[in-house]
Amino acid sequence: MMLDTWKPGVFHGRRKKKDFFDGWYFKMVDYSEKNAYAVIPGVSIAGDPLKSHAFIMFLDARTKQMRYFRYPLNNLKAGDKKFELTIGESFFSTSEMKLNLEQGGDTIAARISFKDTYPWPVKLLSPGVMGWYAFVPWMECYHGILSMDHAVEGFIEVNGIRKDLKGGRGYIEKDWGVSMPSSWIWMQTNHFDRNGISLSGSIAKIPWLGNSFTGYIFGFLYDKKLYKFTTYSGAKVNGLDVTDDNIRIRLENKVYRLDIDADRSEGVELPAPRLGEMTAKVNESLRSSINVSLLRKTGSGTKLIYSGTGKNAGLELVGNVEELTKGLKKASDRC
Repeated sequence: MMLDTWKPGVFHGRRKKKDFFDGWYFKMVDYSEKNAYAVIPGVSIAGDPLKSHAFIMFLDARTKQMRYFRYPLNNLKAGDKKFELTIGESFFSTSEMKLNLEQGGDTIAARISFKDTYPWPVKLLSPGVMGWYAFVPWMECYHGILSMDHAVEGFIEVNGIRKDLKGGRGYIEKDWGVSMPSSWIWMQTNHFDRNGISLSGSIAKIPWLGNSFTGYIFGFLYDKKLYKFTTYSGAKVNGLDVTDDNIRIRLENKVYRLDIDADRSEGVELPAPRLGEMTAKVNESLRSSINVSLLRKTGSGTKLIYSGTGKNAGLELVGNVEELTKGLKKASDRC
């Protein structure tokens, strides 16, 4: 439905019969920062109906273990006016999460609330993080940020061991479409020297009318202001350097510059969608660190606005980096 364009959080697969996925990503870190979790509810609608299913992934950063809970499609119920999702006996929204999971000898329970969420703004001509690209009907993958940063309260209990999340921080985003990109970099952290600072960004290969280009979406939340560096707003990636241990990115628009220096750490392999099926693989870390510097351009150079290190960072690098680098030259042709 066209109106869903302005509601990135809702389920977008009501009329899909094949080759479609929809997934929501909840990241939660407790006050001590000793425990970090990612919970990913979603749906896989494959060409073969027997392979279609709903799922809930549960990633524990401390134990580096991923659990995949699979459900029949009819176990999924989703609100059409706002993001409210039920899979089995678990419930998800931007204000709360309830987990009741039991499969293969594992039991996971959670009662969590999210307060003071900060979504990427949805506007008439720019309905969320994708800007005007959200109106393009043939995109391979769509993206939404439901909260850059928020407070977390409650608990998670895994096989009888309970962890208190009171005073923790959280983040919520989602992806939907046909497949994840063939190559991408994704990063996120909201654990800087004080609450209310958050970085979320991605660089990805974007198929486009028989060709492709490299697109990027970065947002840095600081002092209640969201600084945006995106393909559609005319920002540029003026530096991208990737090694086995590090990812460095420099982004610039007419007014600001954002320097990113991310340390890569060992992650956990997660299933990812390809043509709706969960057959691809993604290695994700929840324990990386990212140094961030935001500068304002002046007539004589730059003035530092903020510099700090974000901990407990989510980080993914998938596919061919050279593919992304070459595609950046094409990104300048799109605005």
